[in-house]
Amino acid sequence: MLTESLTTPGQGVVFSTRDLAPGDRVAAWERTLSQVFVGLKVDVEPDRPWAGELTAERLGALQIATEEFGPGTILRSARSVTADHRTHILVRQQLDGTALLLQDGRTAELLPGRLAFHDARRPFRIVLPRRQRARILMMPRALLRLEEGQLSALTATVVDEAGEGAAALLLPLLCGLVDEVARTTTTRREQLARVAAEILATVALEQVGRHPAPALWERITASVQARLGEPGLAPQDIADQHGISVRYLHRLFQLHGTTVNAWVRTRRLEAARRELAGPGAAHRSIAAVAARWGFISPSHFSRTFRETYGMSPVQWRSAAIETPAAPAPRSVGCRQCTEGPKALHRRATRNAAHS
Repeated sequence: MLTESLTTPGQGVVFSTRDLAPGDRVAAWERTLSQVFVGLKVDVEPDRPWAGELTAERLGALQIATEEFGPGTILRSARSVTADHRTHILVRQQLDGTALLLQDGRTAELLPGRLAFHDARRPFRIVLPRRQRARILMMPRALLRLEEGQLSALTATVVDEAGEGAAALLLPLLCGLVDEVARTTTTRREQLARVAAEILATVALEQVGRHPAPALWERITASVQARLGEPGLAPQDIADQHGISVRYLHRLFQLHGTTVNAWVRTRRLEAARRELAGPGAAHRSIAAVAARWGFISPSHFSRTFRETYGMSPVQWRSAAIETPAAPAPRSVGCRQCTEGPKALHRRATRNAAHS
């Protein structure tokens, strides 16, 4: 079982398949990659010439390597994950040629200058259609300071200098730092490597903000929907339940055009509105319905209901009882009421004027 990388602080690795007998090259290349990075399998086409060259060095917690290989495939299989418990994060930055990185159902097409993260805790595949050259940075997952849900949203997403944001500013700086680390022999090397790791953490955080995991959003909203009746439900509770930070939780809701509190308030109002328009509503007090859906104060519930739907809960219930066949209005989030509440409001107002 592989448990640690071949490289140790201050020790470098230089390896090439060129001086080996053809029959020994694949096994030697696979063994070297597995020792320097994590347990991997290598596949090459027997009728196509290929070569592999690797240099690697670890500086503190960050390992910096340059790989030249292809054509071929590098595979981190489920069996490899089970046999090799290393859980590092790898960052592949394409220098020359192209590569396809596949993980978590996504495919990142890497052209020169682009990079992508991949997670050794889960299977991945790297397809190299021809000989290419790439820089691979490897670090403990804790250095990225991301939760598991964020990491699953990060892998196999392309990061490049195009567009706006942190990546456009930081990737050129990252390349310069790594090149400087390779050139210098001073004690500043480990300091520069730490700065490079911080840059990667910043780029990763921005990247997960742009590509949130759909499954995570669905799990969070489903669980919140089931907890609407808890009056003390707060963002910290939700974040703790799903193993993410409050900061990332707020970012996730922001990317969906809302906030945590606004989303919860809207779902609570919708649930209370449905109950007030349902069978037996005449026998339920407004305070009881408000409490059932997490509103501590009946007066606050009534005020919020009126601001959202254009009528009080009492008016809504009365109008719904008088018009049982009227369809419920569509949900519109935090916008003003739809035609359903407006029509019912007009009926309730007419009835009040004639009573």
